[in-house]
Amino acid sequence: MLQAFLDYMRYERNASEKTIDAYKRDLEAFESFFKGLESDLKWETIDTDVARQWVVDMMERGHKASSVQRRVAALRSCYKFLLRRGLISRDPVHLLQTPKKERVLPSFVRESEMDRLLDNDEEWGSGFEGCRDKLIIAMFYTTGIRLSELIGLDMGDVSLQALTIKVTGKGSKQRIVPFGDELLYLINIYIREREEICGADESAFFIGRKGGRMRTWQVRNMVRKHLSTVTTLHKRSPHVLRHSFATSMLNHNADLESVKELLGHERLSTTEIYTHTTFEELRKVYREAHPRA
Repeated sequence: MLQAFLDYMRYERNASEKTIDAYKRDLEAFESFFKGLESDLKWETIDTDVARQWVVDMMERGHKASSVQRRVAALRSCYKFLLRRGLISRDPVHLLQTPKKERVLPSFVRESEMDRLLDNDEEWGSGFEGCRDKLIIAMFYTTGIRLSELIGLDMGDVSLQALTIKVTGKGSKQRIVPFGDELLYLINIYIREREEICGADESAFFIGRKGGRMRTWQVRNMVRKHLSTVTTLHKRSPHVLRHSFATSMLNHNADLESVKELLGHERLSTTEIYTHTTFEELRKVYREAHPRA
């Protein structure tokens, strides 16, 4: 039974050997489990109760919900194949429920740490690269835009009069994001330095020191380097600054719907994860501050 499914994945679905090996490990784990229950159990005689016991056993052994979901997904694929080929008469895992995947709270840089970074003139130095890098980090932190959105900015997307940025997000959807006087000040300094390198011919807003649009890896490396001076977070990426923007907004009483629009989220449920982040931060402050907490 198991070998027939693996052959199907290899020769008919053209799955990679890595994928096939993953299926094989997961399905062999299930086979080992049900053989341990009753030695005469077979793939074709398994019922939903046996599959459910496997899920419970994995959870009790400390497997993550994501790992359990992956293994059950492999089992579902296998049984769908066996049913289509007439090798079994019913699918025992069709209605099997799996635990919900754990929701990992986003990492963020504290406001005091961002203040320390952006207010430290010695961190940036003088010249084109210093003012550009400071502007990039400030823009991530004060607008919440994504890395791809920042890289894709053109000169015409930044309005110094309206104090807005036209951002092209996922699915080529555009949105307008406002910014304040502090970012305007940094933008004006950067534009003056930028003109000495490329003049008005280059359309890209953020450019390298030799001209041309900045690359993703350049921005990632730069952000990681500067965040490393103020935080010990394992993740020190542009996306962490996006998380930091959202968390700071909610900490200062911004409404969830407004933060959703600024971030360019499709669903409010995506933005709601930050309410969990701010509550956990509040809980931590409470525990550290209250004598009887």
